[in-house]
Amino acid sequence: MYDAAHALTPAQIESFIADGYLRIDDAFPKALADEGRAILWRDTGCDPDDPSTWTRPVIRLGGYADKPFREAANTPRLHAAYDQLVGADRWLTPQGLGTFPIRFPSPEAPGDDGWHIDASFTLPTDDPNDFFSLRANVKSRGRALLMLFLFSDVGEDDAPTRIRVGSHMAMARFLLPHGEDGATMRQMVAGAFASTERCAEVLATGPAGTVYLCHPFLVHAAQPNRGVSVKFMAQPPLLPAHGFDPALPPSPVQTAIRKACNLSF
Repeated sequence: MYDAAHALTPAQIESFIADGYLRIDDAFPKALADEGRAILWRDTGCDPDDPSTWTRPVIRLGGYADKPFREAANTPRLHAAYDQLVGADRWLTPQGLGTFPIRFPSPEAPGDDGWHIDASFTLPTDDPNDFFSLRANVKSRGRALLMLFLFSDVGEDDAPTRIRVGSHMAMARFLLPHGEDGATMRQMVAGAFASTERCAEVLATGPAGTVYLCHPFLVHAAQPNRGVSVKFMAQPPLLPAHGFDPALPPSPVQTAIRKACNLSF
């Protein structure tokens, strides 16, 4: 059960349902961001004090479950928010923060800055090595939230993630007719993401320790780093504890889907 001292307000929950994301300031201590960033700098093979060693626009590092990352993902403030947005006992305690795309100042295109949602499963007939075979369905199988953890200060020039406000509603409507099997990323690229072009756009900026909790269907994109600082951000899922259970009260994540699709489940 959530900690009332760190609870989201009703207005914040309504904003999440309508907009598809919520920014939480001071979600984890800056000291943890500093510790985590030191680990990541080491593994990039680059010198934080020598920009001449920053030769690529992005370096992807994965599999981080070190103590600073586990603690950052499991603060009382975040646990309270997970409970309120997903439902108590409906999510799995994060064991780390997974992959970090480290974005360096560069005139080169990063090559991974297209609009998308993070798909979460495949079928036995799909090729698991084919990114475009990944799927999402209207019940958000395999993903309770998309989360953006800022481990460095991120300003408007520092490659902040671009977010299309309210795009989760359009994606829910797109996924509905695809049923339990869902749609592949290939199908979504061809027929869904362009439908969100008119959504207002916001940037996921903030000081280290900021976390954006996002609806699984929120359309978002990376962008080049045109600043002078290196951006450190994790983009892990919050995993569901079990599949959709119609006997439980709808969570805000589910309420957004129901509103978008005019559903009663």
